[in-house]
Amino acid sequence: MNVKSILAKPIAKRIQNRVYKWAAEPKKTQEKVFKKLIAQAKNTTFGKDHNFKNINSYQEFKVNVPIRDYEDLKPYVEQILQGKSDVLWRGKPLYFAKTSGTTSGAKYIPLTKESMPFHIKAARNALLMYIAETGNTDFVNGKMIFLQGSPIIDEKKGIKTGRLSGIVAHFVPNYLQKNRMPSWETNCIDDWETKVDAIVEETIQEDMTLISGIPSWVQMYFEKLTAKSGKSISEIFPNFNLFVYGGVNFEPYRNKFEKMIGKKVDSIELFPASEGFFAFQDKQNEKGMLLLLNGGIFYEFIKADEFFDENPERITISDVELEVNYVMIISTNAGLWGYNIGDTVQFTSLKPYRIIVSGRIKHFISAFGEHVIAKEVEHALKAATEGTGISVNEFTVAPQTNPESGLPYHEWFIEFEKEPVDMTDFISKIDNSMQEQNSYYYDLIVGNILQTLKVTKIKKDGFQDYMKSIGKLGGQNKIPRLSNDRKIADKLTSKKVQS
Repeated sequence: MNVKSILAKPIAKRIQNRVYKWAAEPKKTQEKVFKKLIAQAKNTTFGKDHNFKNINSYQEFKVNVPIRDYEDLKPYVEQILQGKSDVLWRGKPLYFAKTSGTTSGAKYIPLTKESMPFHIKAARNALLMYIAETGNTDFVNGKMIFLQGSPIIDEKKGIKTGRLSGIVAHFVPNYLQKNRMPSWETNCIDDWETKVDAIVEETIQEDMTLISGIPSWVQMYFEKLTAKSGKSISEIFPNFNLFVYGGVNFEPYRNKFEKMIGKKVDSIELFPASEGFFAFQDKQNEKGMLLLLNGGIFYEFIKADEFFDENPERITISDVELEVNYVMIISTNAGLWGYNIGDTVQFTSLKPYRIIVSGRIKHFISAFGEHVIAKEVEHALKAATEGTGISVNEFTVAPQTNPESGLPYHEWFIEFEKEPVDMTDFISKIDNSMQEQNSYYYDLIVGNILQTLKVTKIKKDGFQDYMKSIGKLGGQNKIPRLSNDRKIADKLTSKKVQS
């Protein structure tokens, strides 16, 4: 056992005690964050525009600060780009995290000297909490890989700008630098397929113990390793024992991963975004991730099925309920106020507050009033594949409102690694699970408004080809699980398996 392993355990216990101390007083913790945010931003342009000097309670905050998305925030971002200080937060941002917007084009999310440390601390604490719970420090001695965007930083009007994962790469602690892979040069490769090929060459002979990234892109890395070596991942990396992931639900990938790896490994789920680091998995055997209530973020929630009402009710953690689908709204020490990040969450525990990401408020199917969300389709697919040997690489679902014949239906586009022997039975299991989970969907099926779903098989690498065709292969980009239109579906149709 080396020095890092010896030191990690007492540090991990200390961090665990600190985390559970604020988690035990959630309302007090959030009230403290709220008051500090308002006090620190009262003299900013936004604070003056929204009467921060006279806000002394959450009720007053709701009256003065409406819910907004990036388009509403954009005029303030433009002022920062014009060189103004004290606009959304004190001073100027350290960085802009550049993200791809669906309606806004590129989005520039501010990162400040107050917010940036929380991104780093949260990722570190997730690992330390794992060590404190399991006692496993083996992974700290080997090589660690973080599949991420390029760390190359540009400037926009004097403010450093890049992808969040690339920005974070500049803050990796010194004690991890010797263990960290890939090399800086490889990490800077822009083309994702070329980058993954280079990562394979660099890592295939190394002692990899921790691997981190969005599951779909780690899957590509694993497939290339296996193709090159003819071995399972556990044969290539016998000491690999911890997988850290975020961005999408891991469950649809779990069976495929376990087969590729050749053994079960522990995993830690994270919930990071350009707008903030919101949660991490704190227990191996508890469902959900611990909501980070002391990280410079004040949280509000709106029931997803009320979100598009004229005046939806906004609540704090004090009033949330278990297993209700909420849109998460944040106000942060990066200068985001009443900001809709677009994600929906459900609480799995209220002592402490743990969440799962259930989908995107813009990614749903309700072409017929069914209100289907990502969590439901992912659960249905899991129910249909569990214990069967069926393996799925990727999938997405869209409505077919104008079929050539018969009733409308939901169309599932699935790229199989191993197909079902009985496709009719497979479809029936998915459809039954959807009916059990979603009463609206059940009513539409029983009422002969919808027919049973259909599966369109997508050829090998079809999803990767699609993502490449729209310039979103790799990095933090991912396939939406659901669409309420046919934009993605129509493009995937050209990549279906010809029967």
